[in-house]
Amino acid sequence: MDPAPSDPAPRLSTWRPAGQWAVLLAASLLFTAALEAARLPAALLIGPMLAAIVAGANGATIRVPAPGFAGGQAVVGCLVAASISPAIFAAFLDDWPLFTAVVVATLAASSFLGWFVSRLRVLPGATAVWGSAPGGATAMVLMAGAFGADVRLVAFMQYLRVIMVSIAAALVARLWVGTSGVEPQPHVWFPALDATAFGATLAMAVAGGFLGRLARLPSPYFLGATILAATLHLGLDVPMQLPEWLLAVAYVLIGWSIGLNFTIGILRHALRALPQIIASIIALMAFCAGLAWFISHELGIDPLTAYLATSPGGLDSVAIIAAASENVDISFVLALQSARLLIVLAFGPSLARLVSRWVHP
Repeated sequence: MDPAPSDPAPRLSTWRPAGQWAVLLAASLLFTAALEAARLPAALLIGPMLAAIVAGANGATIRVPAPGFAGGQAVVGCLVAASISPAIFAAFLDDWPLFTAVVVATLAASSFLGWFVSRLRVLPGATAVWGSAPGGATAMVLMAGAFGADVRLVAFMQYLRVIMVSIAAALVARLWVGTSGVEPQPHVWFPALDATAFGATLAMAVAGGFLGRLARLPSPYFLGATILAATLHLGLDVPMQLPEWLLAVAYVLIGWSIGLNFTIGILRHALRALPQIIASIIALMAFCAGLAWFISHELGIDPLTAYLATSPGGLDSVAIIAAASENVDISFVLALQSARLLIVLAFGPSLARLVSRWVHP
């Protein structure tokens, strides 16, 4: 009699929590190192999220404690607030009709694509809209769950677009200006801490999350910290400091929280929808490139500046590419990207509900 075939490798659900955490941590380091070596954006968030997706699809039962996920959201809210500067508002006021028209056109295109994807029964309405929304990917993911969207699929769409947009922008910049490559700034993991600025940042994160819960805001920890920190930072000039290690911890906690909720079923569904998702991303990128051509042709703005300013997502990576490219108006790029993020934060929920009603009256 032939020997019985060996049993397959045990699923992670049969492992002790300590073993599951060890595997997750090792896989996160591996994925993050690979993404960093490939110079892909948001490696500190996407790497841990990919590792957690693999773990979740293999039956992992561990979960990030609720305070950890809430703290990560609050830190990202402070990061968004710190990125808003008076110079951005000044640039917006100088060209507000142009900025408003571009942002409205981009939102209309992304909402149409979300509606179209949901009409094809590829993804539910709210999930398709939030996944297609241009702006800060992490902000969109954190807000989506509060409005009935599947956070896992929204994250899948958003971060896939971040990677595609960033690669395309880097290639365009390299071909346009003839550079040998776009070099990211090196990470300074443990800078000297300013006790006042760092303490104020932590206090705003905690107080903002608490006030967000008290006010019953959607995604209370993220929005509460964003609103409070932006108000104090811009209105009262309260200093802020977000060291790289703190951001890394926040990104890892958020990535793990999202990825561990993936099951083999939801992962298969995401992969089945991959062709349609990629097609919608390419369509949005092409639309934004058309906007860039129009701005450059009609208003005489540098073509590369226009292209980077209208790129649909990847604010951090687009800023790095703009800073490394010659003859690019960085203030214009950041002003348009930031204006779009703020408008999406303000009107995204209403758009998601409206499109969902069109899909499912």
